[in-house]
Amino acid sequence: MNQKQIRAAVEAMLFASGDPIGADKLAQAVQLPQLSVEAALEALRERYAREDSGLCLLHLNTRWQLATKTEWADCIRRLLDSRRAVPLGPAAMETLTVIAYNQPVSRAFIEQVRGVDSSSSVSGLLEKGLIEEAGRLDLPGRPVSFRTTDTFLRVFGLSSLADLPPVHGQETETNASPTESEG
Repeated sequence: MNQKQIRAAVEAMLFASGDPIGADKLAQAVQLPQLSVEAALEALRERYAREDSGLCLLHLNTRWQLATKTEWADCIRRLLDSRRAVPLGPAAMETLTVIAYNQPVSRAFIEQVRGVDSSSSVSGLLEKGLIEEAGRLDLPGRPVSFRTTDTFLRVFGLSSLADLPPVHGQETETNASPTESEG
């Protein structure tokens, strides 16, 4: 398979998948080394970055996803006549923040941090696909833990969790004033 064919195969698989997929899985599907697929992914990302393309190739942690550029969202929304997503309320945003910065976390941890029952917020975030179950914690009762999803990264325009803004009050000591670091 030549480079053009590899790019075409990778593009077709990304389109057909719809969901984020790893370069390793793409390489297995085309039965080629992962480096060849990664080169094709980078070439596709460059092609889609041009002004004359309505698509983009998102790199979400270790996975890739073909998507439409954000500037065409209104046109697409009108075409598909989709309902606008209900914005997250303060309780859901607070719950999502606790999960994003501390994941994986149990519902009990979320409720301890927030000081209130968070069942409905967690259920709503699961329903919207912003969080997912991450297995069970090695604690008494083996509680379910939660983590954010690739949908969370995409919705908030992040490439990875490392792109989250720093939590207020957790600035490095070099940024603290002399009175703060002495006291």
